[in-house]
Amino acid sequence: MTVEPAPKKTTRPRGRPRVDIDPDAVADAVAELFAEGGLEAVSILDAAEKLSVSRATLYRTVPTKEHLIGILFERSTGELTRNAKASMKETDDPAERLLNLVRLQVDAAIRMRRYMPVFFGGGDLPPDVFERWHKWSREYEKIWVAVVKENMEAGVIADAEPVITARLLLGSCIWVSRWYRPKDKYTTEEITEVAVNLVRSLQSAAAAPTKKPAARKPGK
Repeated sequence: MTVEPAPKKTTRPRGRPRVDIDPDAVADAVAELFAEGGLEAVSILDAAEKLSVSRATLYRTVPTKEHLIGILFERSTGELTRNAKASMKETDDPAERLLNLVRLQVDAAIRMRRYMPVFFGGGDLPPDVFERWHKWSREYEKIWVAVVKENMEAGVIADAEPVITARLLLGSCIWVSRWYRPKDKYTTEEITEVAVNLVRSLQSAAAAPTKKPAARKPGK
């Protein structure tokens, strides 16, 4: 008697096919949510709707709101750091290095205006993201302080406390994100040009020779 082999069991994949979530797409979705309602508007459900995926699908890659914010944070801060370091390699001139940083920061303040105040303020961030922000902000500030020191040592800007000077310059650039409005008549190029010219005027003032007062004539 011939015994027929038992049929092989076939396994059928369960559920929907796995969907790979692009981190850049997640960052874009979170940025849009920030624009619509600030930090409170960011949620897994709303991000999933922006990405046109189910909440369960997004959960597999991004399990919490903190992770959502963290993805946007990592992309934004990573971009700022890479661009700042790249600009340092473009020239050895301290004056131009400082102007390059100003250009980059003003441009970033306008492009990232929806969430830059949150990231640079730090206080409203979830604890996990705040810790990463604290570490990153110190490292990013060091880039500015180093360039400011170079300018002071070269006599390009007035000698002063470099950390305070760097924070004043950086803070002024960041503040653009607070008041810039696309519908205003001021373009990104115009705002950047004004900021650069302001710093140039500081550099020119420091580099200009100090004029001695004219000697008084006898009898006067």
